[in-house]
Amino acid sequence: MNEPKSKVVAVIPARYHSNRFEGKPLTMIAGKPMIQHVVERARQAELLSSVVVATDDERIAETVTSFGGEVVITRSDHASGTDRLAEAAELLDIAEHDVVVNIQGDQPLFPPEVIQQVANPLLSDPALPMSTLIYKIIRKEEINDPNHVKTVFDCNGNALYFSRSPIPFQRNPEESIQPTYYKHLGFYAYRKGFLLTFVALPEGEWERFEKLEQLRALEYGYRIRVVLTEHDSIEVDTRQDAERVEAMIIRKQATNLRLPT
Repeated sequence: MNEPKSKVVAVIPARYHSNRFEGKPLTMIAGKPMIQHVVERARQAELLSSVVVATDDERIAETVTSFGGEVVITRSDHASGTDRLAEAAELLDIAEHDVVVNIQGDQPLFPPEVIQQVANPLLSDPALPMSTLIYKIIRKEEINDPNHVKTVFDCNGNALYFSRSPIPFQRNPEESIQPTYYKHLGFYAYRKGFLLTFVALPEGEWERFEKLEQLRALEYGYRIRVVLTEHDSIEVDTRQDAERVEAMIIRKQATNLRLPT
């Protein structure tokens, strides 16, 4: 008997309150709230059956509804975006074998093709519980930056570890061959059944130290397939980041206007 074909649903967790950037999803960038940029990007991914914003805030919900987006209201006591994602998956009645893609609401310039890239491993391997994206580090300053999470993986493309520290550590820095470093990008695809299992697991020891949720899956013995993408993605963590992204969008719009017809 053939396995039923999995649907792919994108969920964008969004919360209003933030210590560093209050109201971040609603900050205006080039005439649109940031959450609208993210939804519109996601809608360009053809494999998605739906794109849904999951939030506990009426201001975000009203904004999403105003531009024709789909929204689901979740509880306000979630410790992480993944917990909110799991509740949304249940409220949306997504089937156990379907794929849920977690899209960060603070990446308004992500290339839509990365959705296909992160979902493909689960679509081709029904036994795989989750996958995520990695990017080859080009800017050397990112190697030692704890805000850029590094990863190492096995010969089958399964993650071995994620860390805020540089991994691998080069024991003999005088060697002519330098290690290649890969950073983790915050796009995940989960089998819906595993997503519910994941959020029910106790916090892992390495997760507690590194403050990286994905380590919980590894510590409890679950595979995470990493997919190397050629696309980096800019996160908006501050108002200065939002201004930089806005300048990039305006510059691109101006370039497109100057292109010959």
